[in-house]
Amino acid sequence: MSFAALPYLPPILMLFAAILAFRGPKMRPAKVLTQIEMTALGALGFAVLAAIALIWTGPATSALLGIAGVGLSARLDAISVIMLLLVTFLGWIVLRFAGTYMDGEDRQGPFTGWLCLTLASVMLLVTAGNLGQLVAAWVTTSLTLHKLLLHYPERVAAQRAAHKKWVTARLGDAALTGAVILLLVRYGTGDIASILSAAQAENGTASAFWIAGLLALAALLKSAQFPTHGWLTELMETPTPVSALLHAGVINGGGFLLIRLADVMVLAPAMLAVLALVGGFTAIFAGLVMLTQPAIKTSLAWSTVAQMGFMFLQCGLALFPLALLHIVAHSLYKAHAFLSSGTAVETVAAARRPGPVAIPRTAAVGRAFLFALATYAVVGLFFGVAEKSPQAIALGAILIFGVAYLVAQGLADAAPRALTRWTAAYSLAAGIGYFALQTGAQILTKGSLPTVPAPGPLEWAVIVLALLSFGVVAVAQAMFPLWAYHPAASGLRVHLSNGLYANALFDKMLGGWSRKPSF
Repeated sequence: MSFAALPYLPPILMLFAAILAFRGPKMRPAKVLTQIEMTALGALGFAVLAAIALIWTGPATSALLGIAGVGLSARLDAISVIMLLLVTFLGWIVLRFAGTYMDGEDRQGPFTGWLCLTLASVMLLVTAGNLGQLVAAWVTTSLTLHKLLLHYPERVAAQRAAHKKWVTARLGDAALTGAVILLLVRYGTGDIASILSAAQAENGTASAFWIAGLLALAALLKSAQFPTHGWLTELMETPTPVSALLHAGVINGGGFLLIRLADVMVLAPAMLAVLALVGGFTAIFAGLVMLTQPAIKTSLAWSTVAQMGFMFLQCGLALFPLALLHIVAHSLYKAHAFLSSGTAVETVAAARRPGPVAIPRTAAVGRAFLFALATYAVVGLFFGVAEKSPQAIALGAILIFGVAYLVAQGLADAAPRALTRWTAAYSLAAGIGYFALQTGAQILTKGSLPTVPAPGPLEWAVIVLALLSFGVVAVAQAMFPLWAYHPAASGLRVHLSNGLYANALFDKMLGGWSRKPSF
């Protein structure tokens, strides 16, 4: 077996684990649980071996198993290895957690089996070297996830969320299938590496616009972007391991699709602009709604919608290495957040309250933004900000807006000096971390992802709009305590807590949502 076929071993092991789970009598015997856990750990080990093989031999694609250039083949490159390491690691953690969380349930065996099949499908997706495998894994991931979403089929809320997910998933499948057909016609092959190589040598055309448009639509539907985000925020009826796997892994499928076919996407700047606009709006919208949610898991779900929106903003700005970095960072953070959500409330409630909250006034907010931007400029000069693309500089400024909100708390009149020192230190750490991680992501993906194109008038318009939008929201959020008790603020909070009723309109469009689809 060639090294290029190593990415096939983890999903094969997960298929074996699924067989063990389905055959295990109620999954109570500790031996069966241990075997599944060790199989998942073995999948992680083979992912590590794939990373070593990539360093040793360089990128490669395994032999094709198919006809007419379409079929199964594994791609070994920086993108597939990073994603495979992430999915196998999270899969091992989630399966370990599920073994205890679901212990004693009558349907623990089938639940664990579908969990393993979903993981296997995601692994096949992120390592696909051919369009045929990409589409097959894309669809299979959705179908196996549907079984997990209806683990408690008698719950009406679960039926509603699963049905909305089913509808959006089928629309996404149709969009991806259409894009793949156009890709096959245009390039005459299903080999992804060959398609990307050919795309690098050409300029945008009308067909490239339609291909990118269908890919963008498939990605937006897969990753719960506005206005089809409602299903993701309603998945509270599923067991916590499903939430962790979904929010930390499966939901990233749309972003991965754009990153995998990034050389094709850059041929259509207009579609990148659409991605940036939709993603940026979704990030701001979901981030504001998240702050109004009383339940921790619902708040985390809205956080995921916002994070996916920010990832699409990165893709729209052609910052694909940073989008890949965002997937990794968000997945690890969100898996931990969901798996620890059960004790989070008790932990916060038991924490010592140091005193009244320090509310920053207008002057403190202004000083905070100046301090954060100055920190960003100093750190940026150290990392060679002059060599960065305007898109990357703008994205860093957007991130610094969030840091400014933190600094504003430390500069409030009632803030203790310790808080001021800590917020200043965190601001410096955020600036250093952004540029260091950005540099690392670009080094790891060099040769696998396209360089950021020089912005034209359209790109500059998107950059300015993004900076203004996120800047206004950051200032408003920092000053919110000053006008939080105004009647208009109370009304806005009610509307935001209901997601501006976008999900209700989507429910109305679907009509008979309670009818459970089957397959």
